[in-house]
Amino acid sequence: MDDQELGFKAGDVIEVMDATNREWWWGRVADGEGWFPASFVRLRVNQDEPADDDTLRAGDGGAEDGSAEAQSSKDQMRTNVINEILSTERDYIKHLRDICEGYIRQCRKRADMFSEEQLRTIFGNIEDIYRCQKAFVKALEQRFNRERPHLSELGACFLEHQADFQIYSEYCNNHPNACVELSRLTKLSKYVYFFEACRLLQKMIDISLDGFLLTPVQKICKYPLQLAELLKYTPPQHRDFKDVEAALHAMKNVARLINERKRRLENIDKIAQWQSSIEDWEGEDLLVRSSELIYSGELTRVTQPQAKSQQRMFFLFDHQLIYCKKDLLRRDVLYYKGRVDMDGLEVVDLEDGKDRDLHVSVKNAFRLLCGTTGESHLLCARKPEQKQRWFKAFAREREQVRLDQETGFSITELQRKQAMLNASKQQATGKPKALSRPYYLARQKHPALPASLPQQQVLVLAEPKRKPSTFWHSISRLAPFRK
Repeated sequence: MDDQELGFKAGDVIEVMDATNREWWWGRVADGEGWFPASFVRLRVNQDEPADDDTLRAGDGGAEDGSAEAQSSKDQMRTNVINEILSTERDYIKHLRDICEGYIRQCRKRADMFSEEQLRTIFGNIEDIYRCQKAFVKALEQRFNRERPHLSELGACFLEHQADFQIYSEYCNNHPNACVELSRLTKLSKYVYFFEACRLLQKMIDISLDGFLLTPVQKICKYPLQLAELLKYTPPQHRDFKDVEAALHAMKNVARLINERKRRLENIDKIAQWQSSIEDWEGEDLLVRSSELIYSGELTRVTQPQAKSQQRMFFLFDHQLIYCKKDLLRRDVLYYKGRVDMDGLEVVDLEDGKDRDLHVSVKNAFRLLCGTTGESHLLCARKPEQKQRWFKAFAREREQVRLDQETGFSITELQRKQAMLNASKQQATGKPKALSRPYYLARQKHPALPASLPQQQVLVLAEPKRKPSTFWHSISRLAPFRK
């Protein structure tokens, strides 16, 4: 944090000293005072449950008055939450407009400084987010009851736009790349001056561009909190109750989906590195079609025409099954042997006994039938429970593919290329790939001595000291050799 930033945790109560700026307030907690983002907190204005003295008054014969007062207080609380939701949405729209008009528009005028690819890396799909949020805030305002705000029905708005919020996934996944690119550019003074000029021209507060670009990431995480607060003050008989309850569930799912996509995209680097470690790889890259390792294990593959048994390592990804052979000497080295297309594949359970096609006895076996090519693979597990785990894995793979199609998840060509590039760089700097000759035939080079060591130390390393021999001492003790 900067020196003048205020640190706090969930549940802390901050005394606001200066709220003249709508986005950054000056506040005080027990540990000190400083600036903090207003969007990180909510005002604690009469949002507690009715006090005990109200209950006591109700017990003294004023039950009707007490319940009416409590209901009025709850209505006011709901009004406060609704006003806060609308207020923060309007502020957020202004924030997005400032970024799009104050930065992106100016950057596009300077083709000598920014390429379209750079702008896409820095700003992601924030312009798409801006368009969606304008439609969303318009829908919220239409549902707002100006005369009796507590009767406003906002839950339906969130349900209607829940699919639109999924575009935040792309933005959140791109944000680390944006930070890296901005960090690189701001090492050059001309970019620092340019971004500062954009900020001043748009009359934005004194925060760096990376601070502004963090807001959409924070915003999508804040919706479930706001809806939970709204549900808290929405009575079950309210017309908006079921919609708010469903909206809270939906926005939690959106946040979960974004987190899941982020995890998947972080995994593609690992998949690219795994592929680069496999010897004799053939065909297209794994990432062209797959992005998730579902299951892996060792199976016996029975092949035609001689019904030959082969021990192979199988790796089940979405859309495809890869099988490899272990090196006889170096068991951690794998050689690519083939793949099976999981789309349109039928998994057939086989009973223990003689297989009709290959005329061999099998146990814990199943067959993979490719409907399009007519290709068939007979596989055997060592134990019945291993076979069942594979069946469950095949079901998970189909479910994963279905969910990806529903949510529109896919890896872009740029992401795939970047992952493969990172894997090749790591391969070059990390452990060498398997040698073409067995390791015991490879020539071992002697490690060179460090040049920085003093000469005396080098000599000690090169010619280690030995214990003095006791040979002559023993000989001198023998009688025939005594003087």
